[in-house]
Amino acid sequence: MRRLQSLQLFAEVARRESFAAAARELGVTPSTVAKAVSRLEKALHLRLFHRTTRRVKLTSDGERLFARSQRVIEELEFLEAEALGITDQPTGLLRLDLPIVFGRQIVVPLLAKMALKHPELQLDVRLSDAFVDLVEEGVDLAVRIGPMSDSGLVARRIAQQQWILCAAPSYLAIHGHPADLRALVSHRAIVFRMPTTGRDQAWHFRAEGEVHTVRPPSHVRFTDGETMARAVELGMGIAQLPNYMVDQSIADGRLVELLAGYRPPSTPIHAVMPANRMVPGRVRTLLDALYQLDAQPLGSASASASASAPI
Repeated sequence: MRRLQSLQLFAEVARRESFAAAARELGVTPSTVAKAVSRLEKALHLRLFHRTTRRVKLTSDGERLFARSQRVIEELEFLEAEALGITDQPTGLLRLDLPIVFGRQIVVPLLAKMALKHPELQLDVRLSDAFVDLVEEGVDLAVRIGPMSDSGLVARRIAQQQWILCAAPSYLAIHGHPADLRALVSHRAIVFRMPTTGRDQAWHFRAEGEVHTVRPPSHVRFTDGETMARAVELGMGIAQLPNYMVDQSIADGRLVELLAGYRPPSTPIHAVMPANRMVPGRVRTLLDALYQLDAQPLGSASASASASAPI
């Protein structure tokens, strides 16, 4: 177990390229990390890092060890859990990477119920609209919105997102309702700036059986969806937003859906994991809850569920 702990600390230093950053991530002191890595180097008779005053960099031996360490660590942890009879129980540290709004509104309520039911579970939740390397960051499971490319990840669809074009009654009182897609050019668009590319996110609509892409001249840009929704409510313009962000505002009359007959096809939402990994109980329990999202509207998805469909 001590060797396993040293290997875990080594892997975190390799990811962060810093003893101090690895220590902060794991909640231990930098000296604990340094001593563990030193013990591992002595035991293996290898030099694993080139050390400077600012950063550490893997040696060629360290790179080979790091490439193999993730799977070794996971298999040893799984064997230990199996020996204790807890492989199906949600215990240990669960590291997640979630889109900001979807994570906050949809996934965090599920996590809250998991944490209450399973007090041995630890959570490390990172909210970001930028994609991270799951293996490099040591992430157990991430949620991705949109079609999946062949990325070497295991992907399971957990929900679908509807896109709603909407505006506030105060805006419509001044600028009127767009009658069709061509009328959008005369309206004030609020758009999302994608963090991965820096580009404005296009709007999509379906008309006469085909999907049309519209790139409106943007008057206001945001990198946060909830801020966009608030700006729309304040009458700053019109925006195309996920249904779980605006359904309640539409029901309350604070927003009005526009061009409902042109709604685009829904966008798939997937839970993704690194390939060739064992699935511990903590990940499987969350997956069971996430699978249930596909059986109900996302606006009510914060309601809990026990679900099915094992991975």
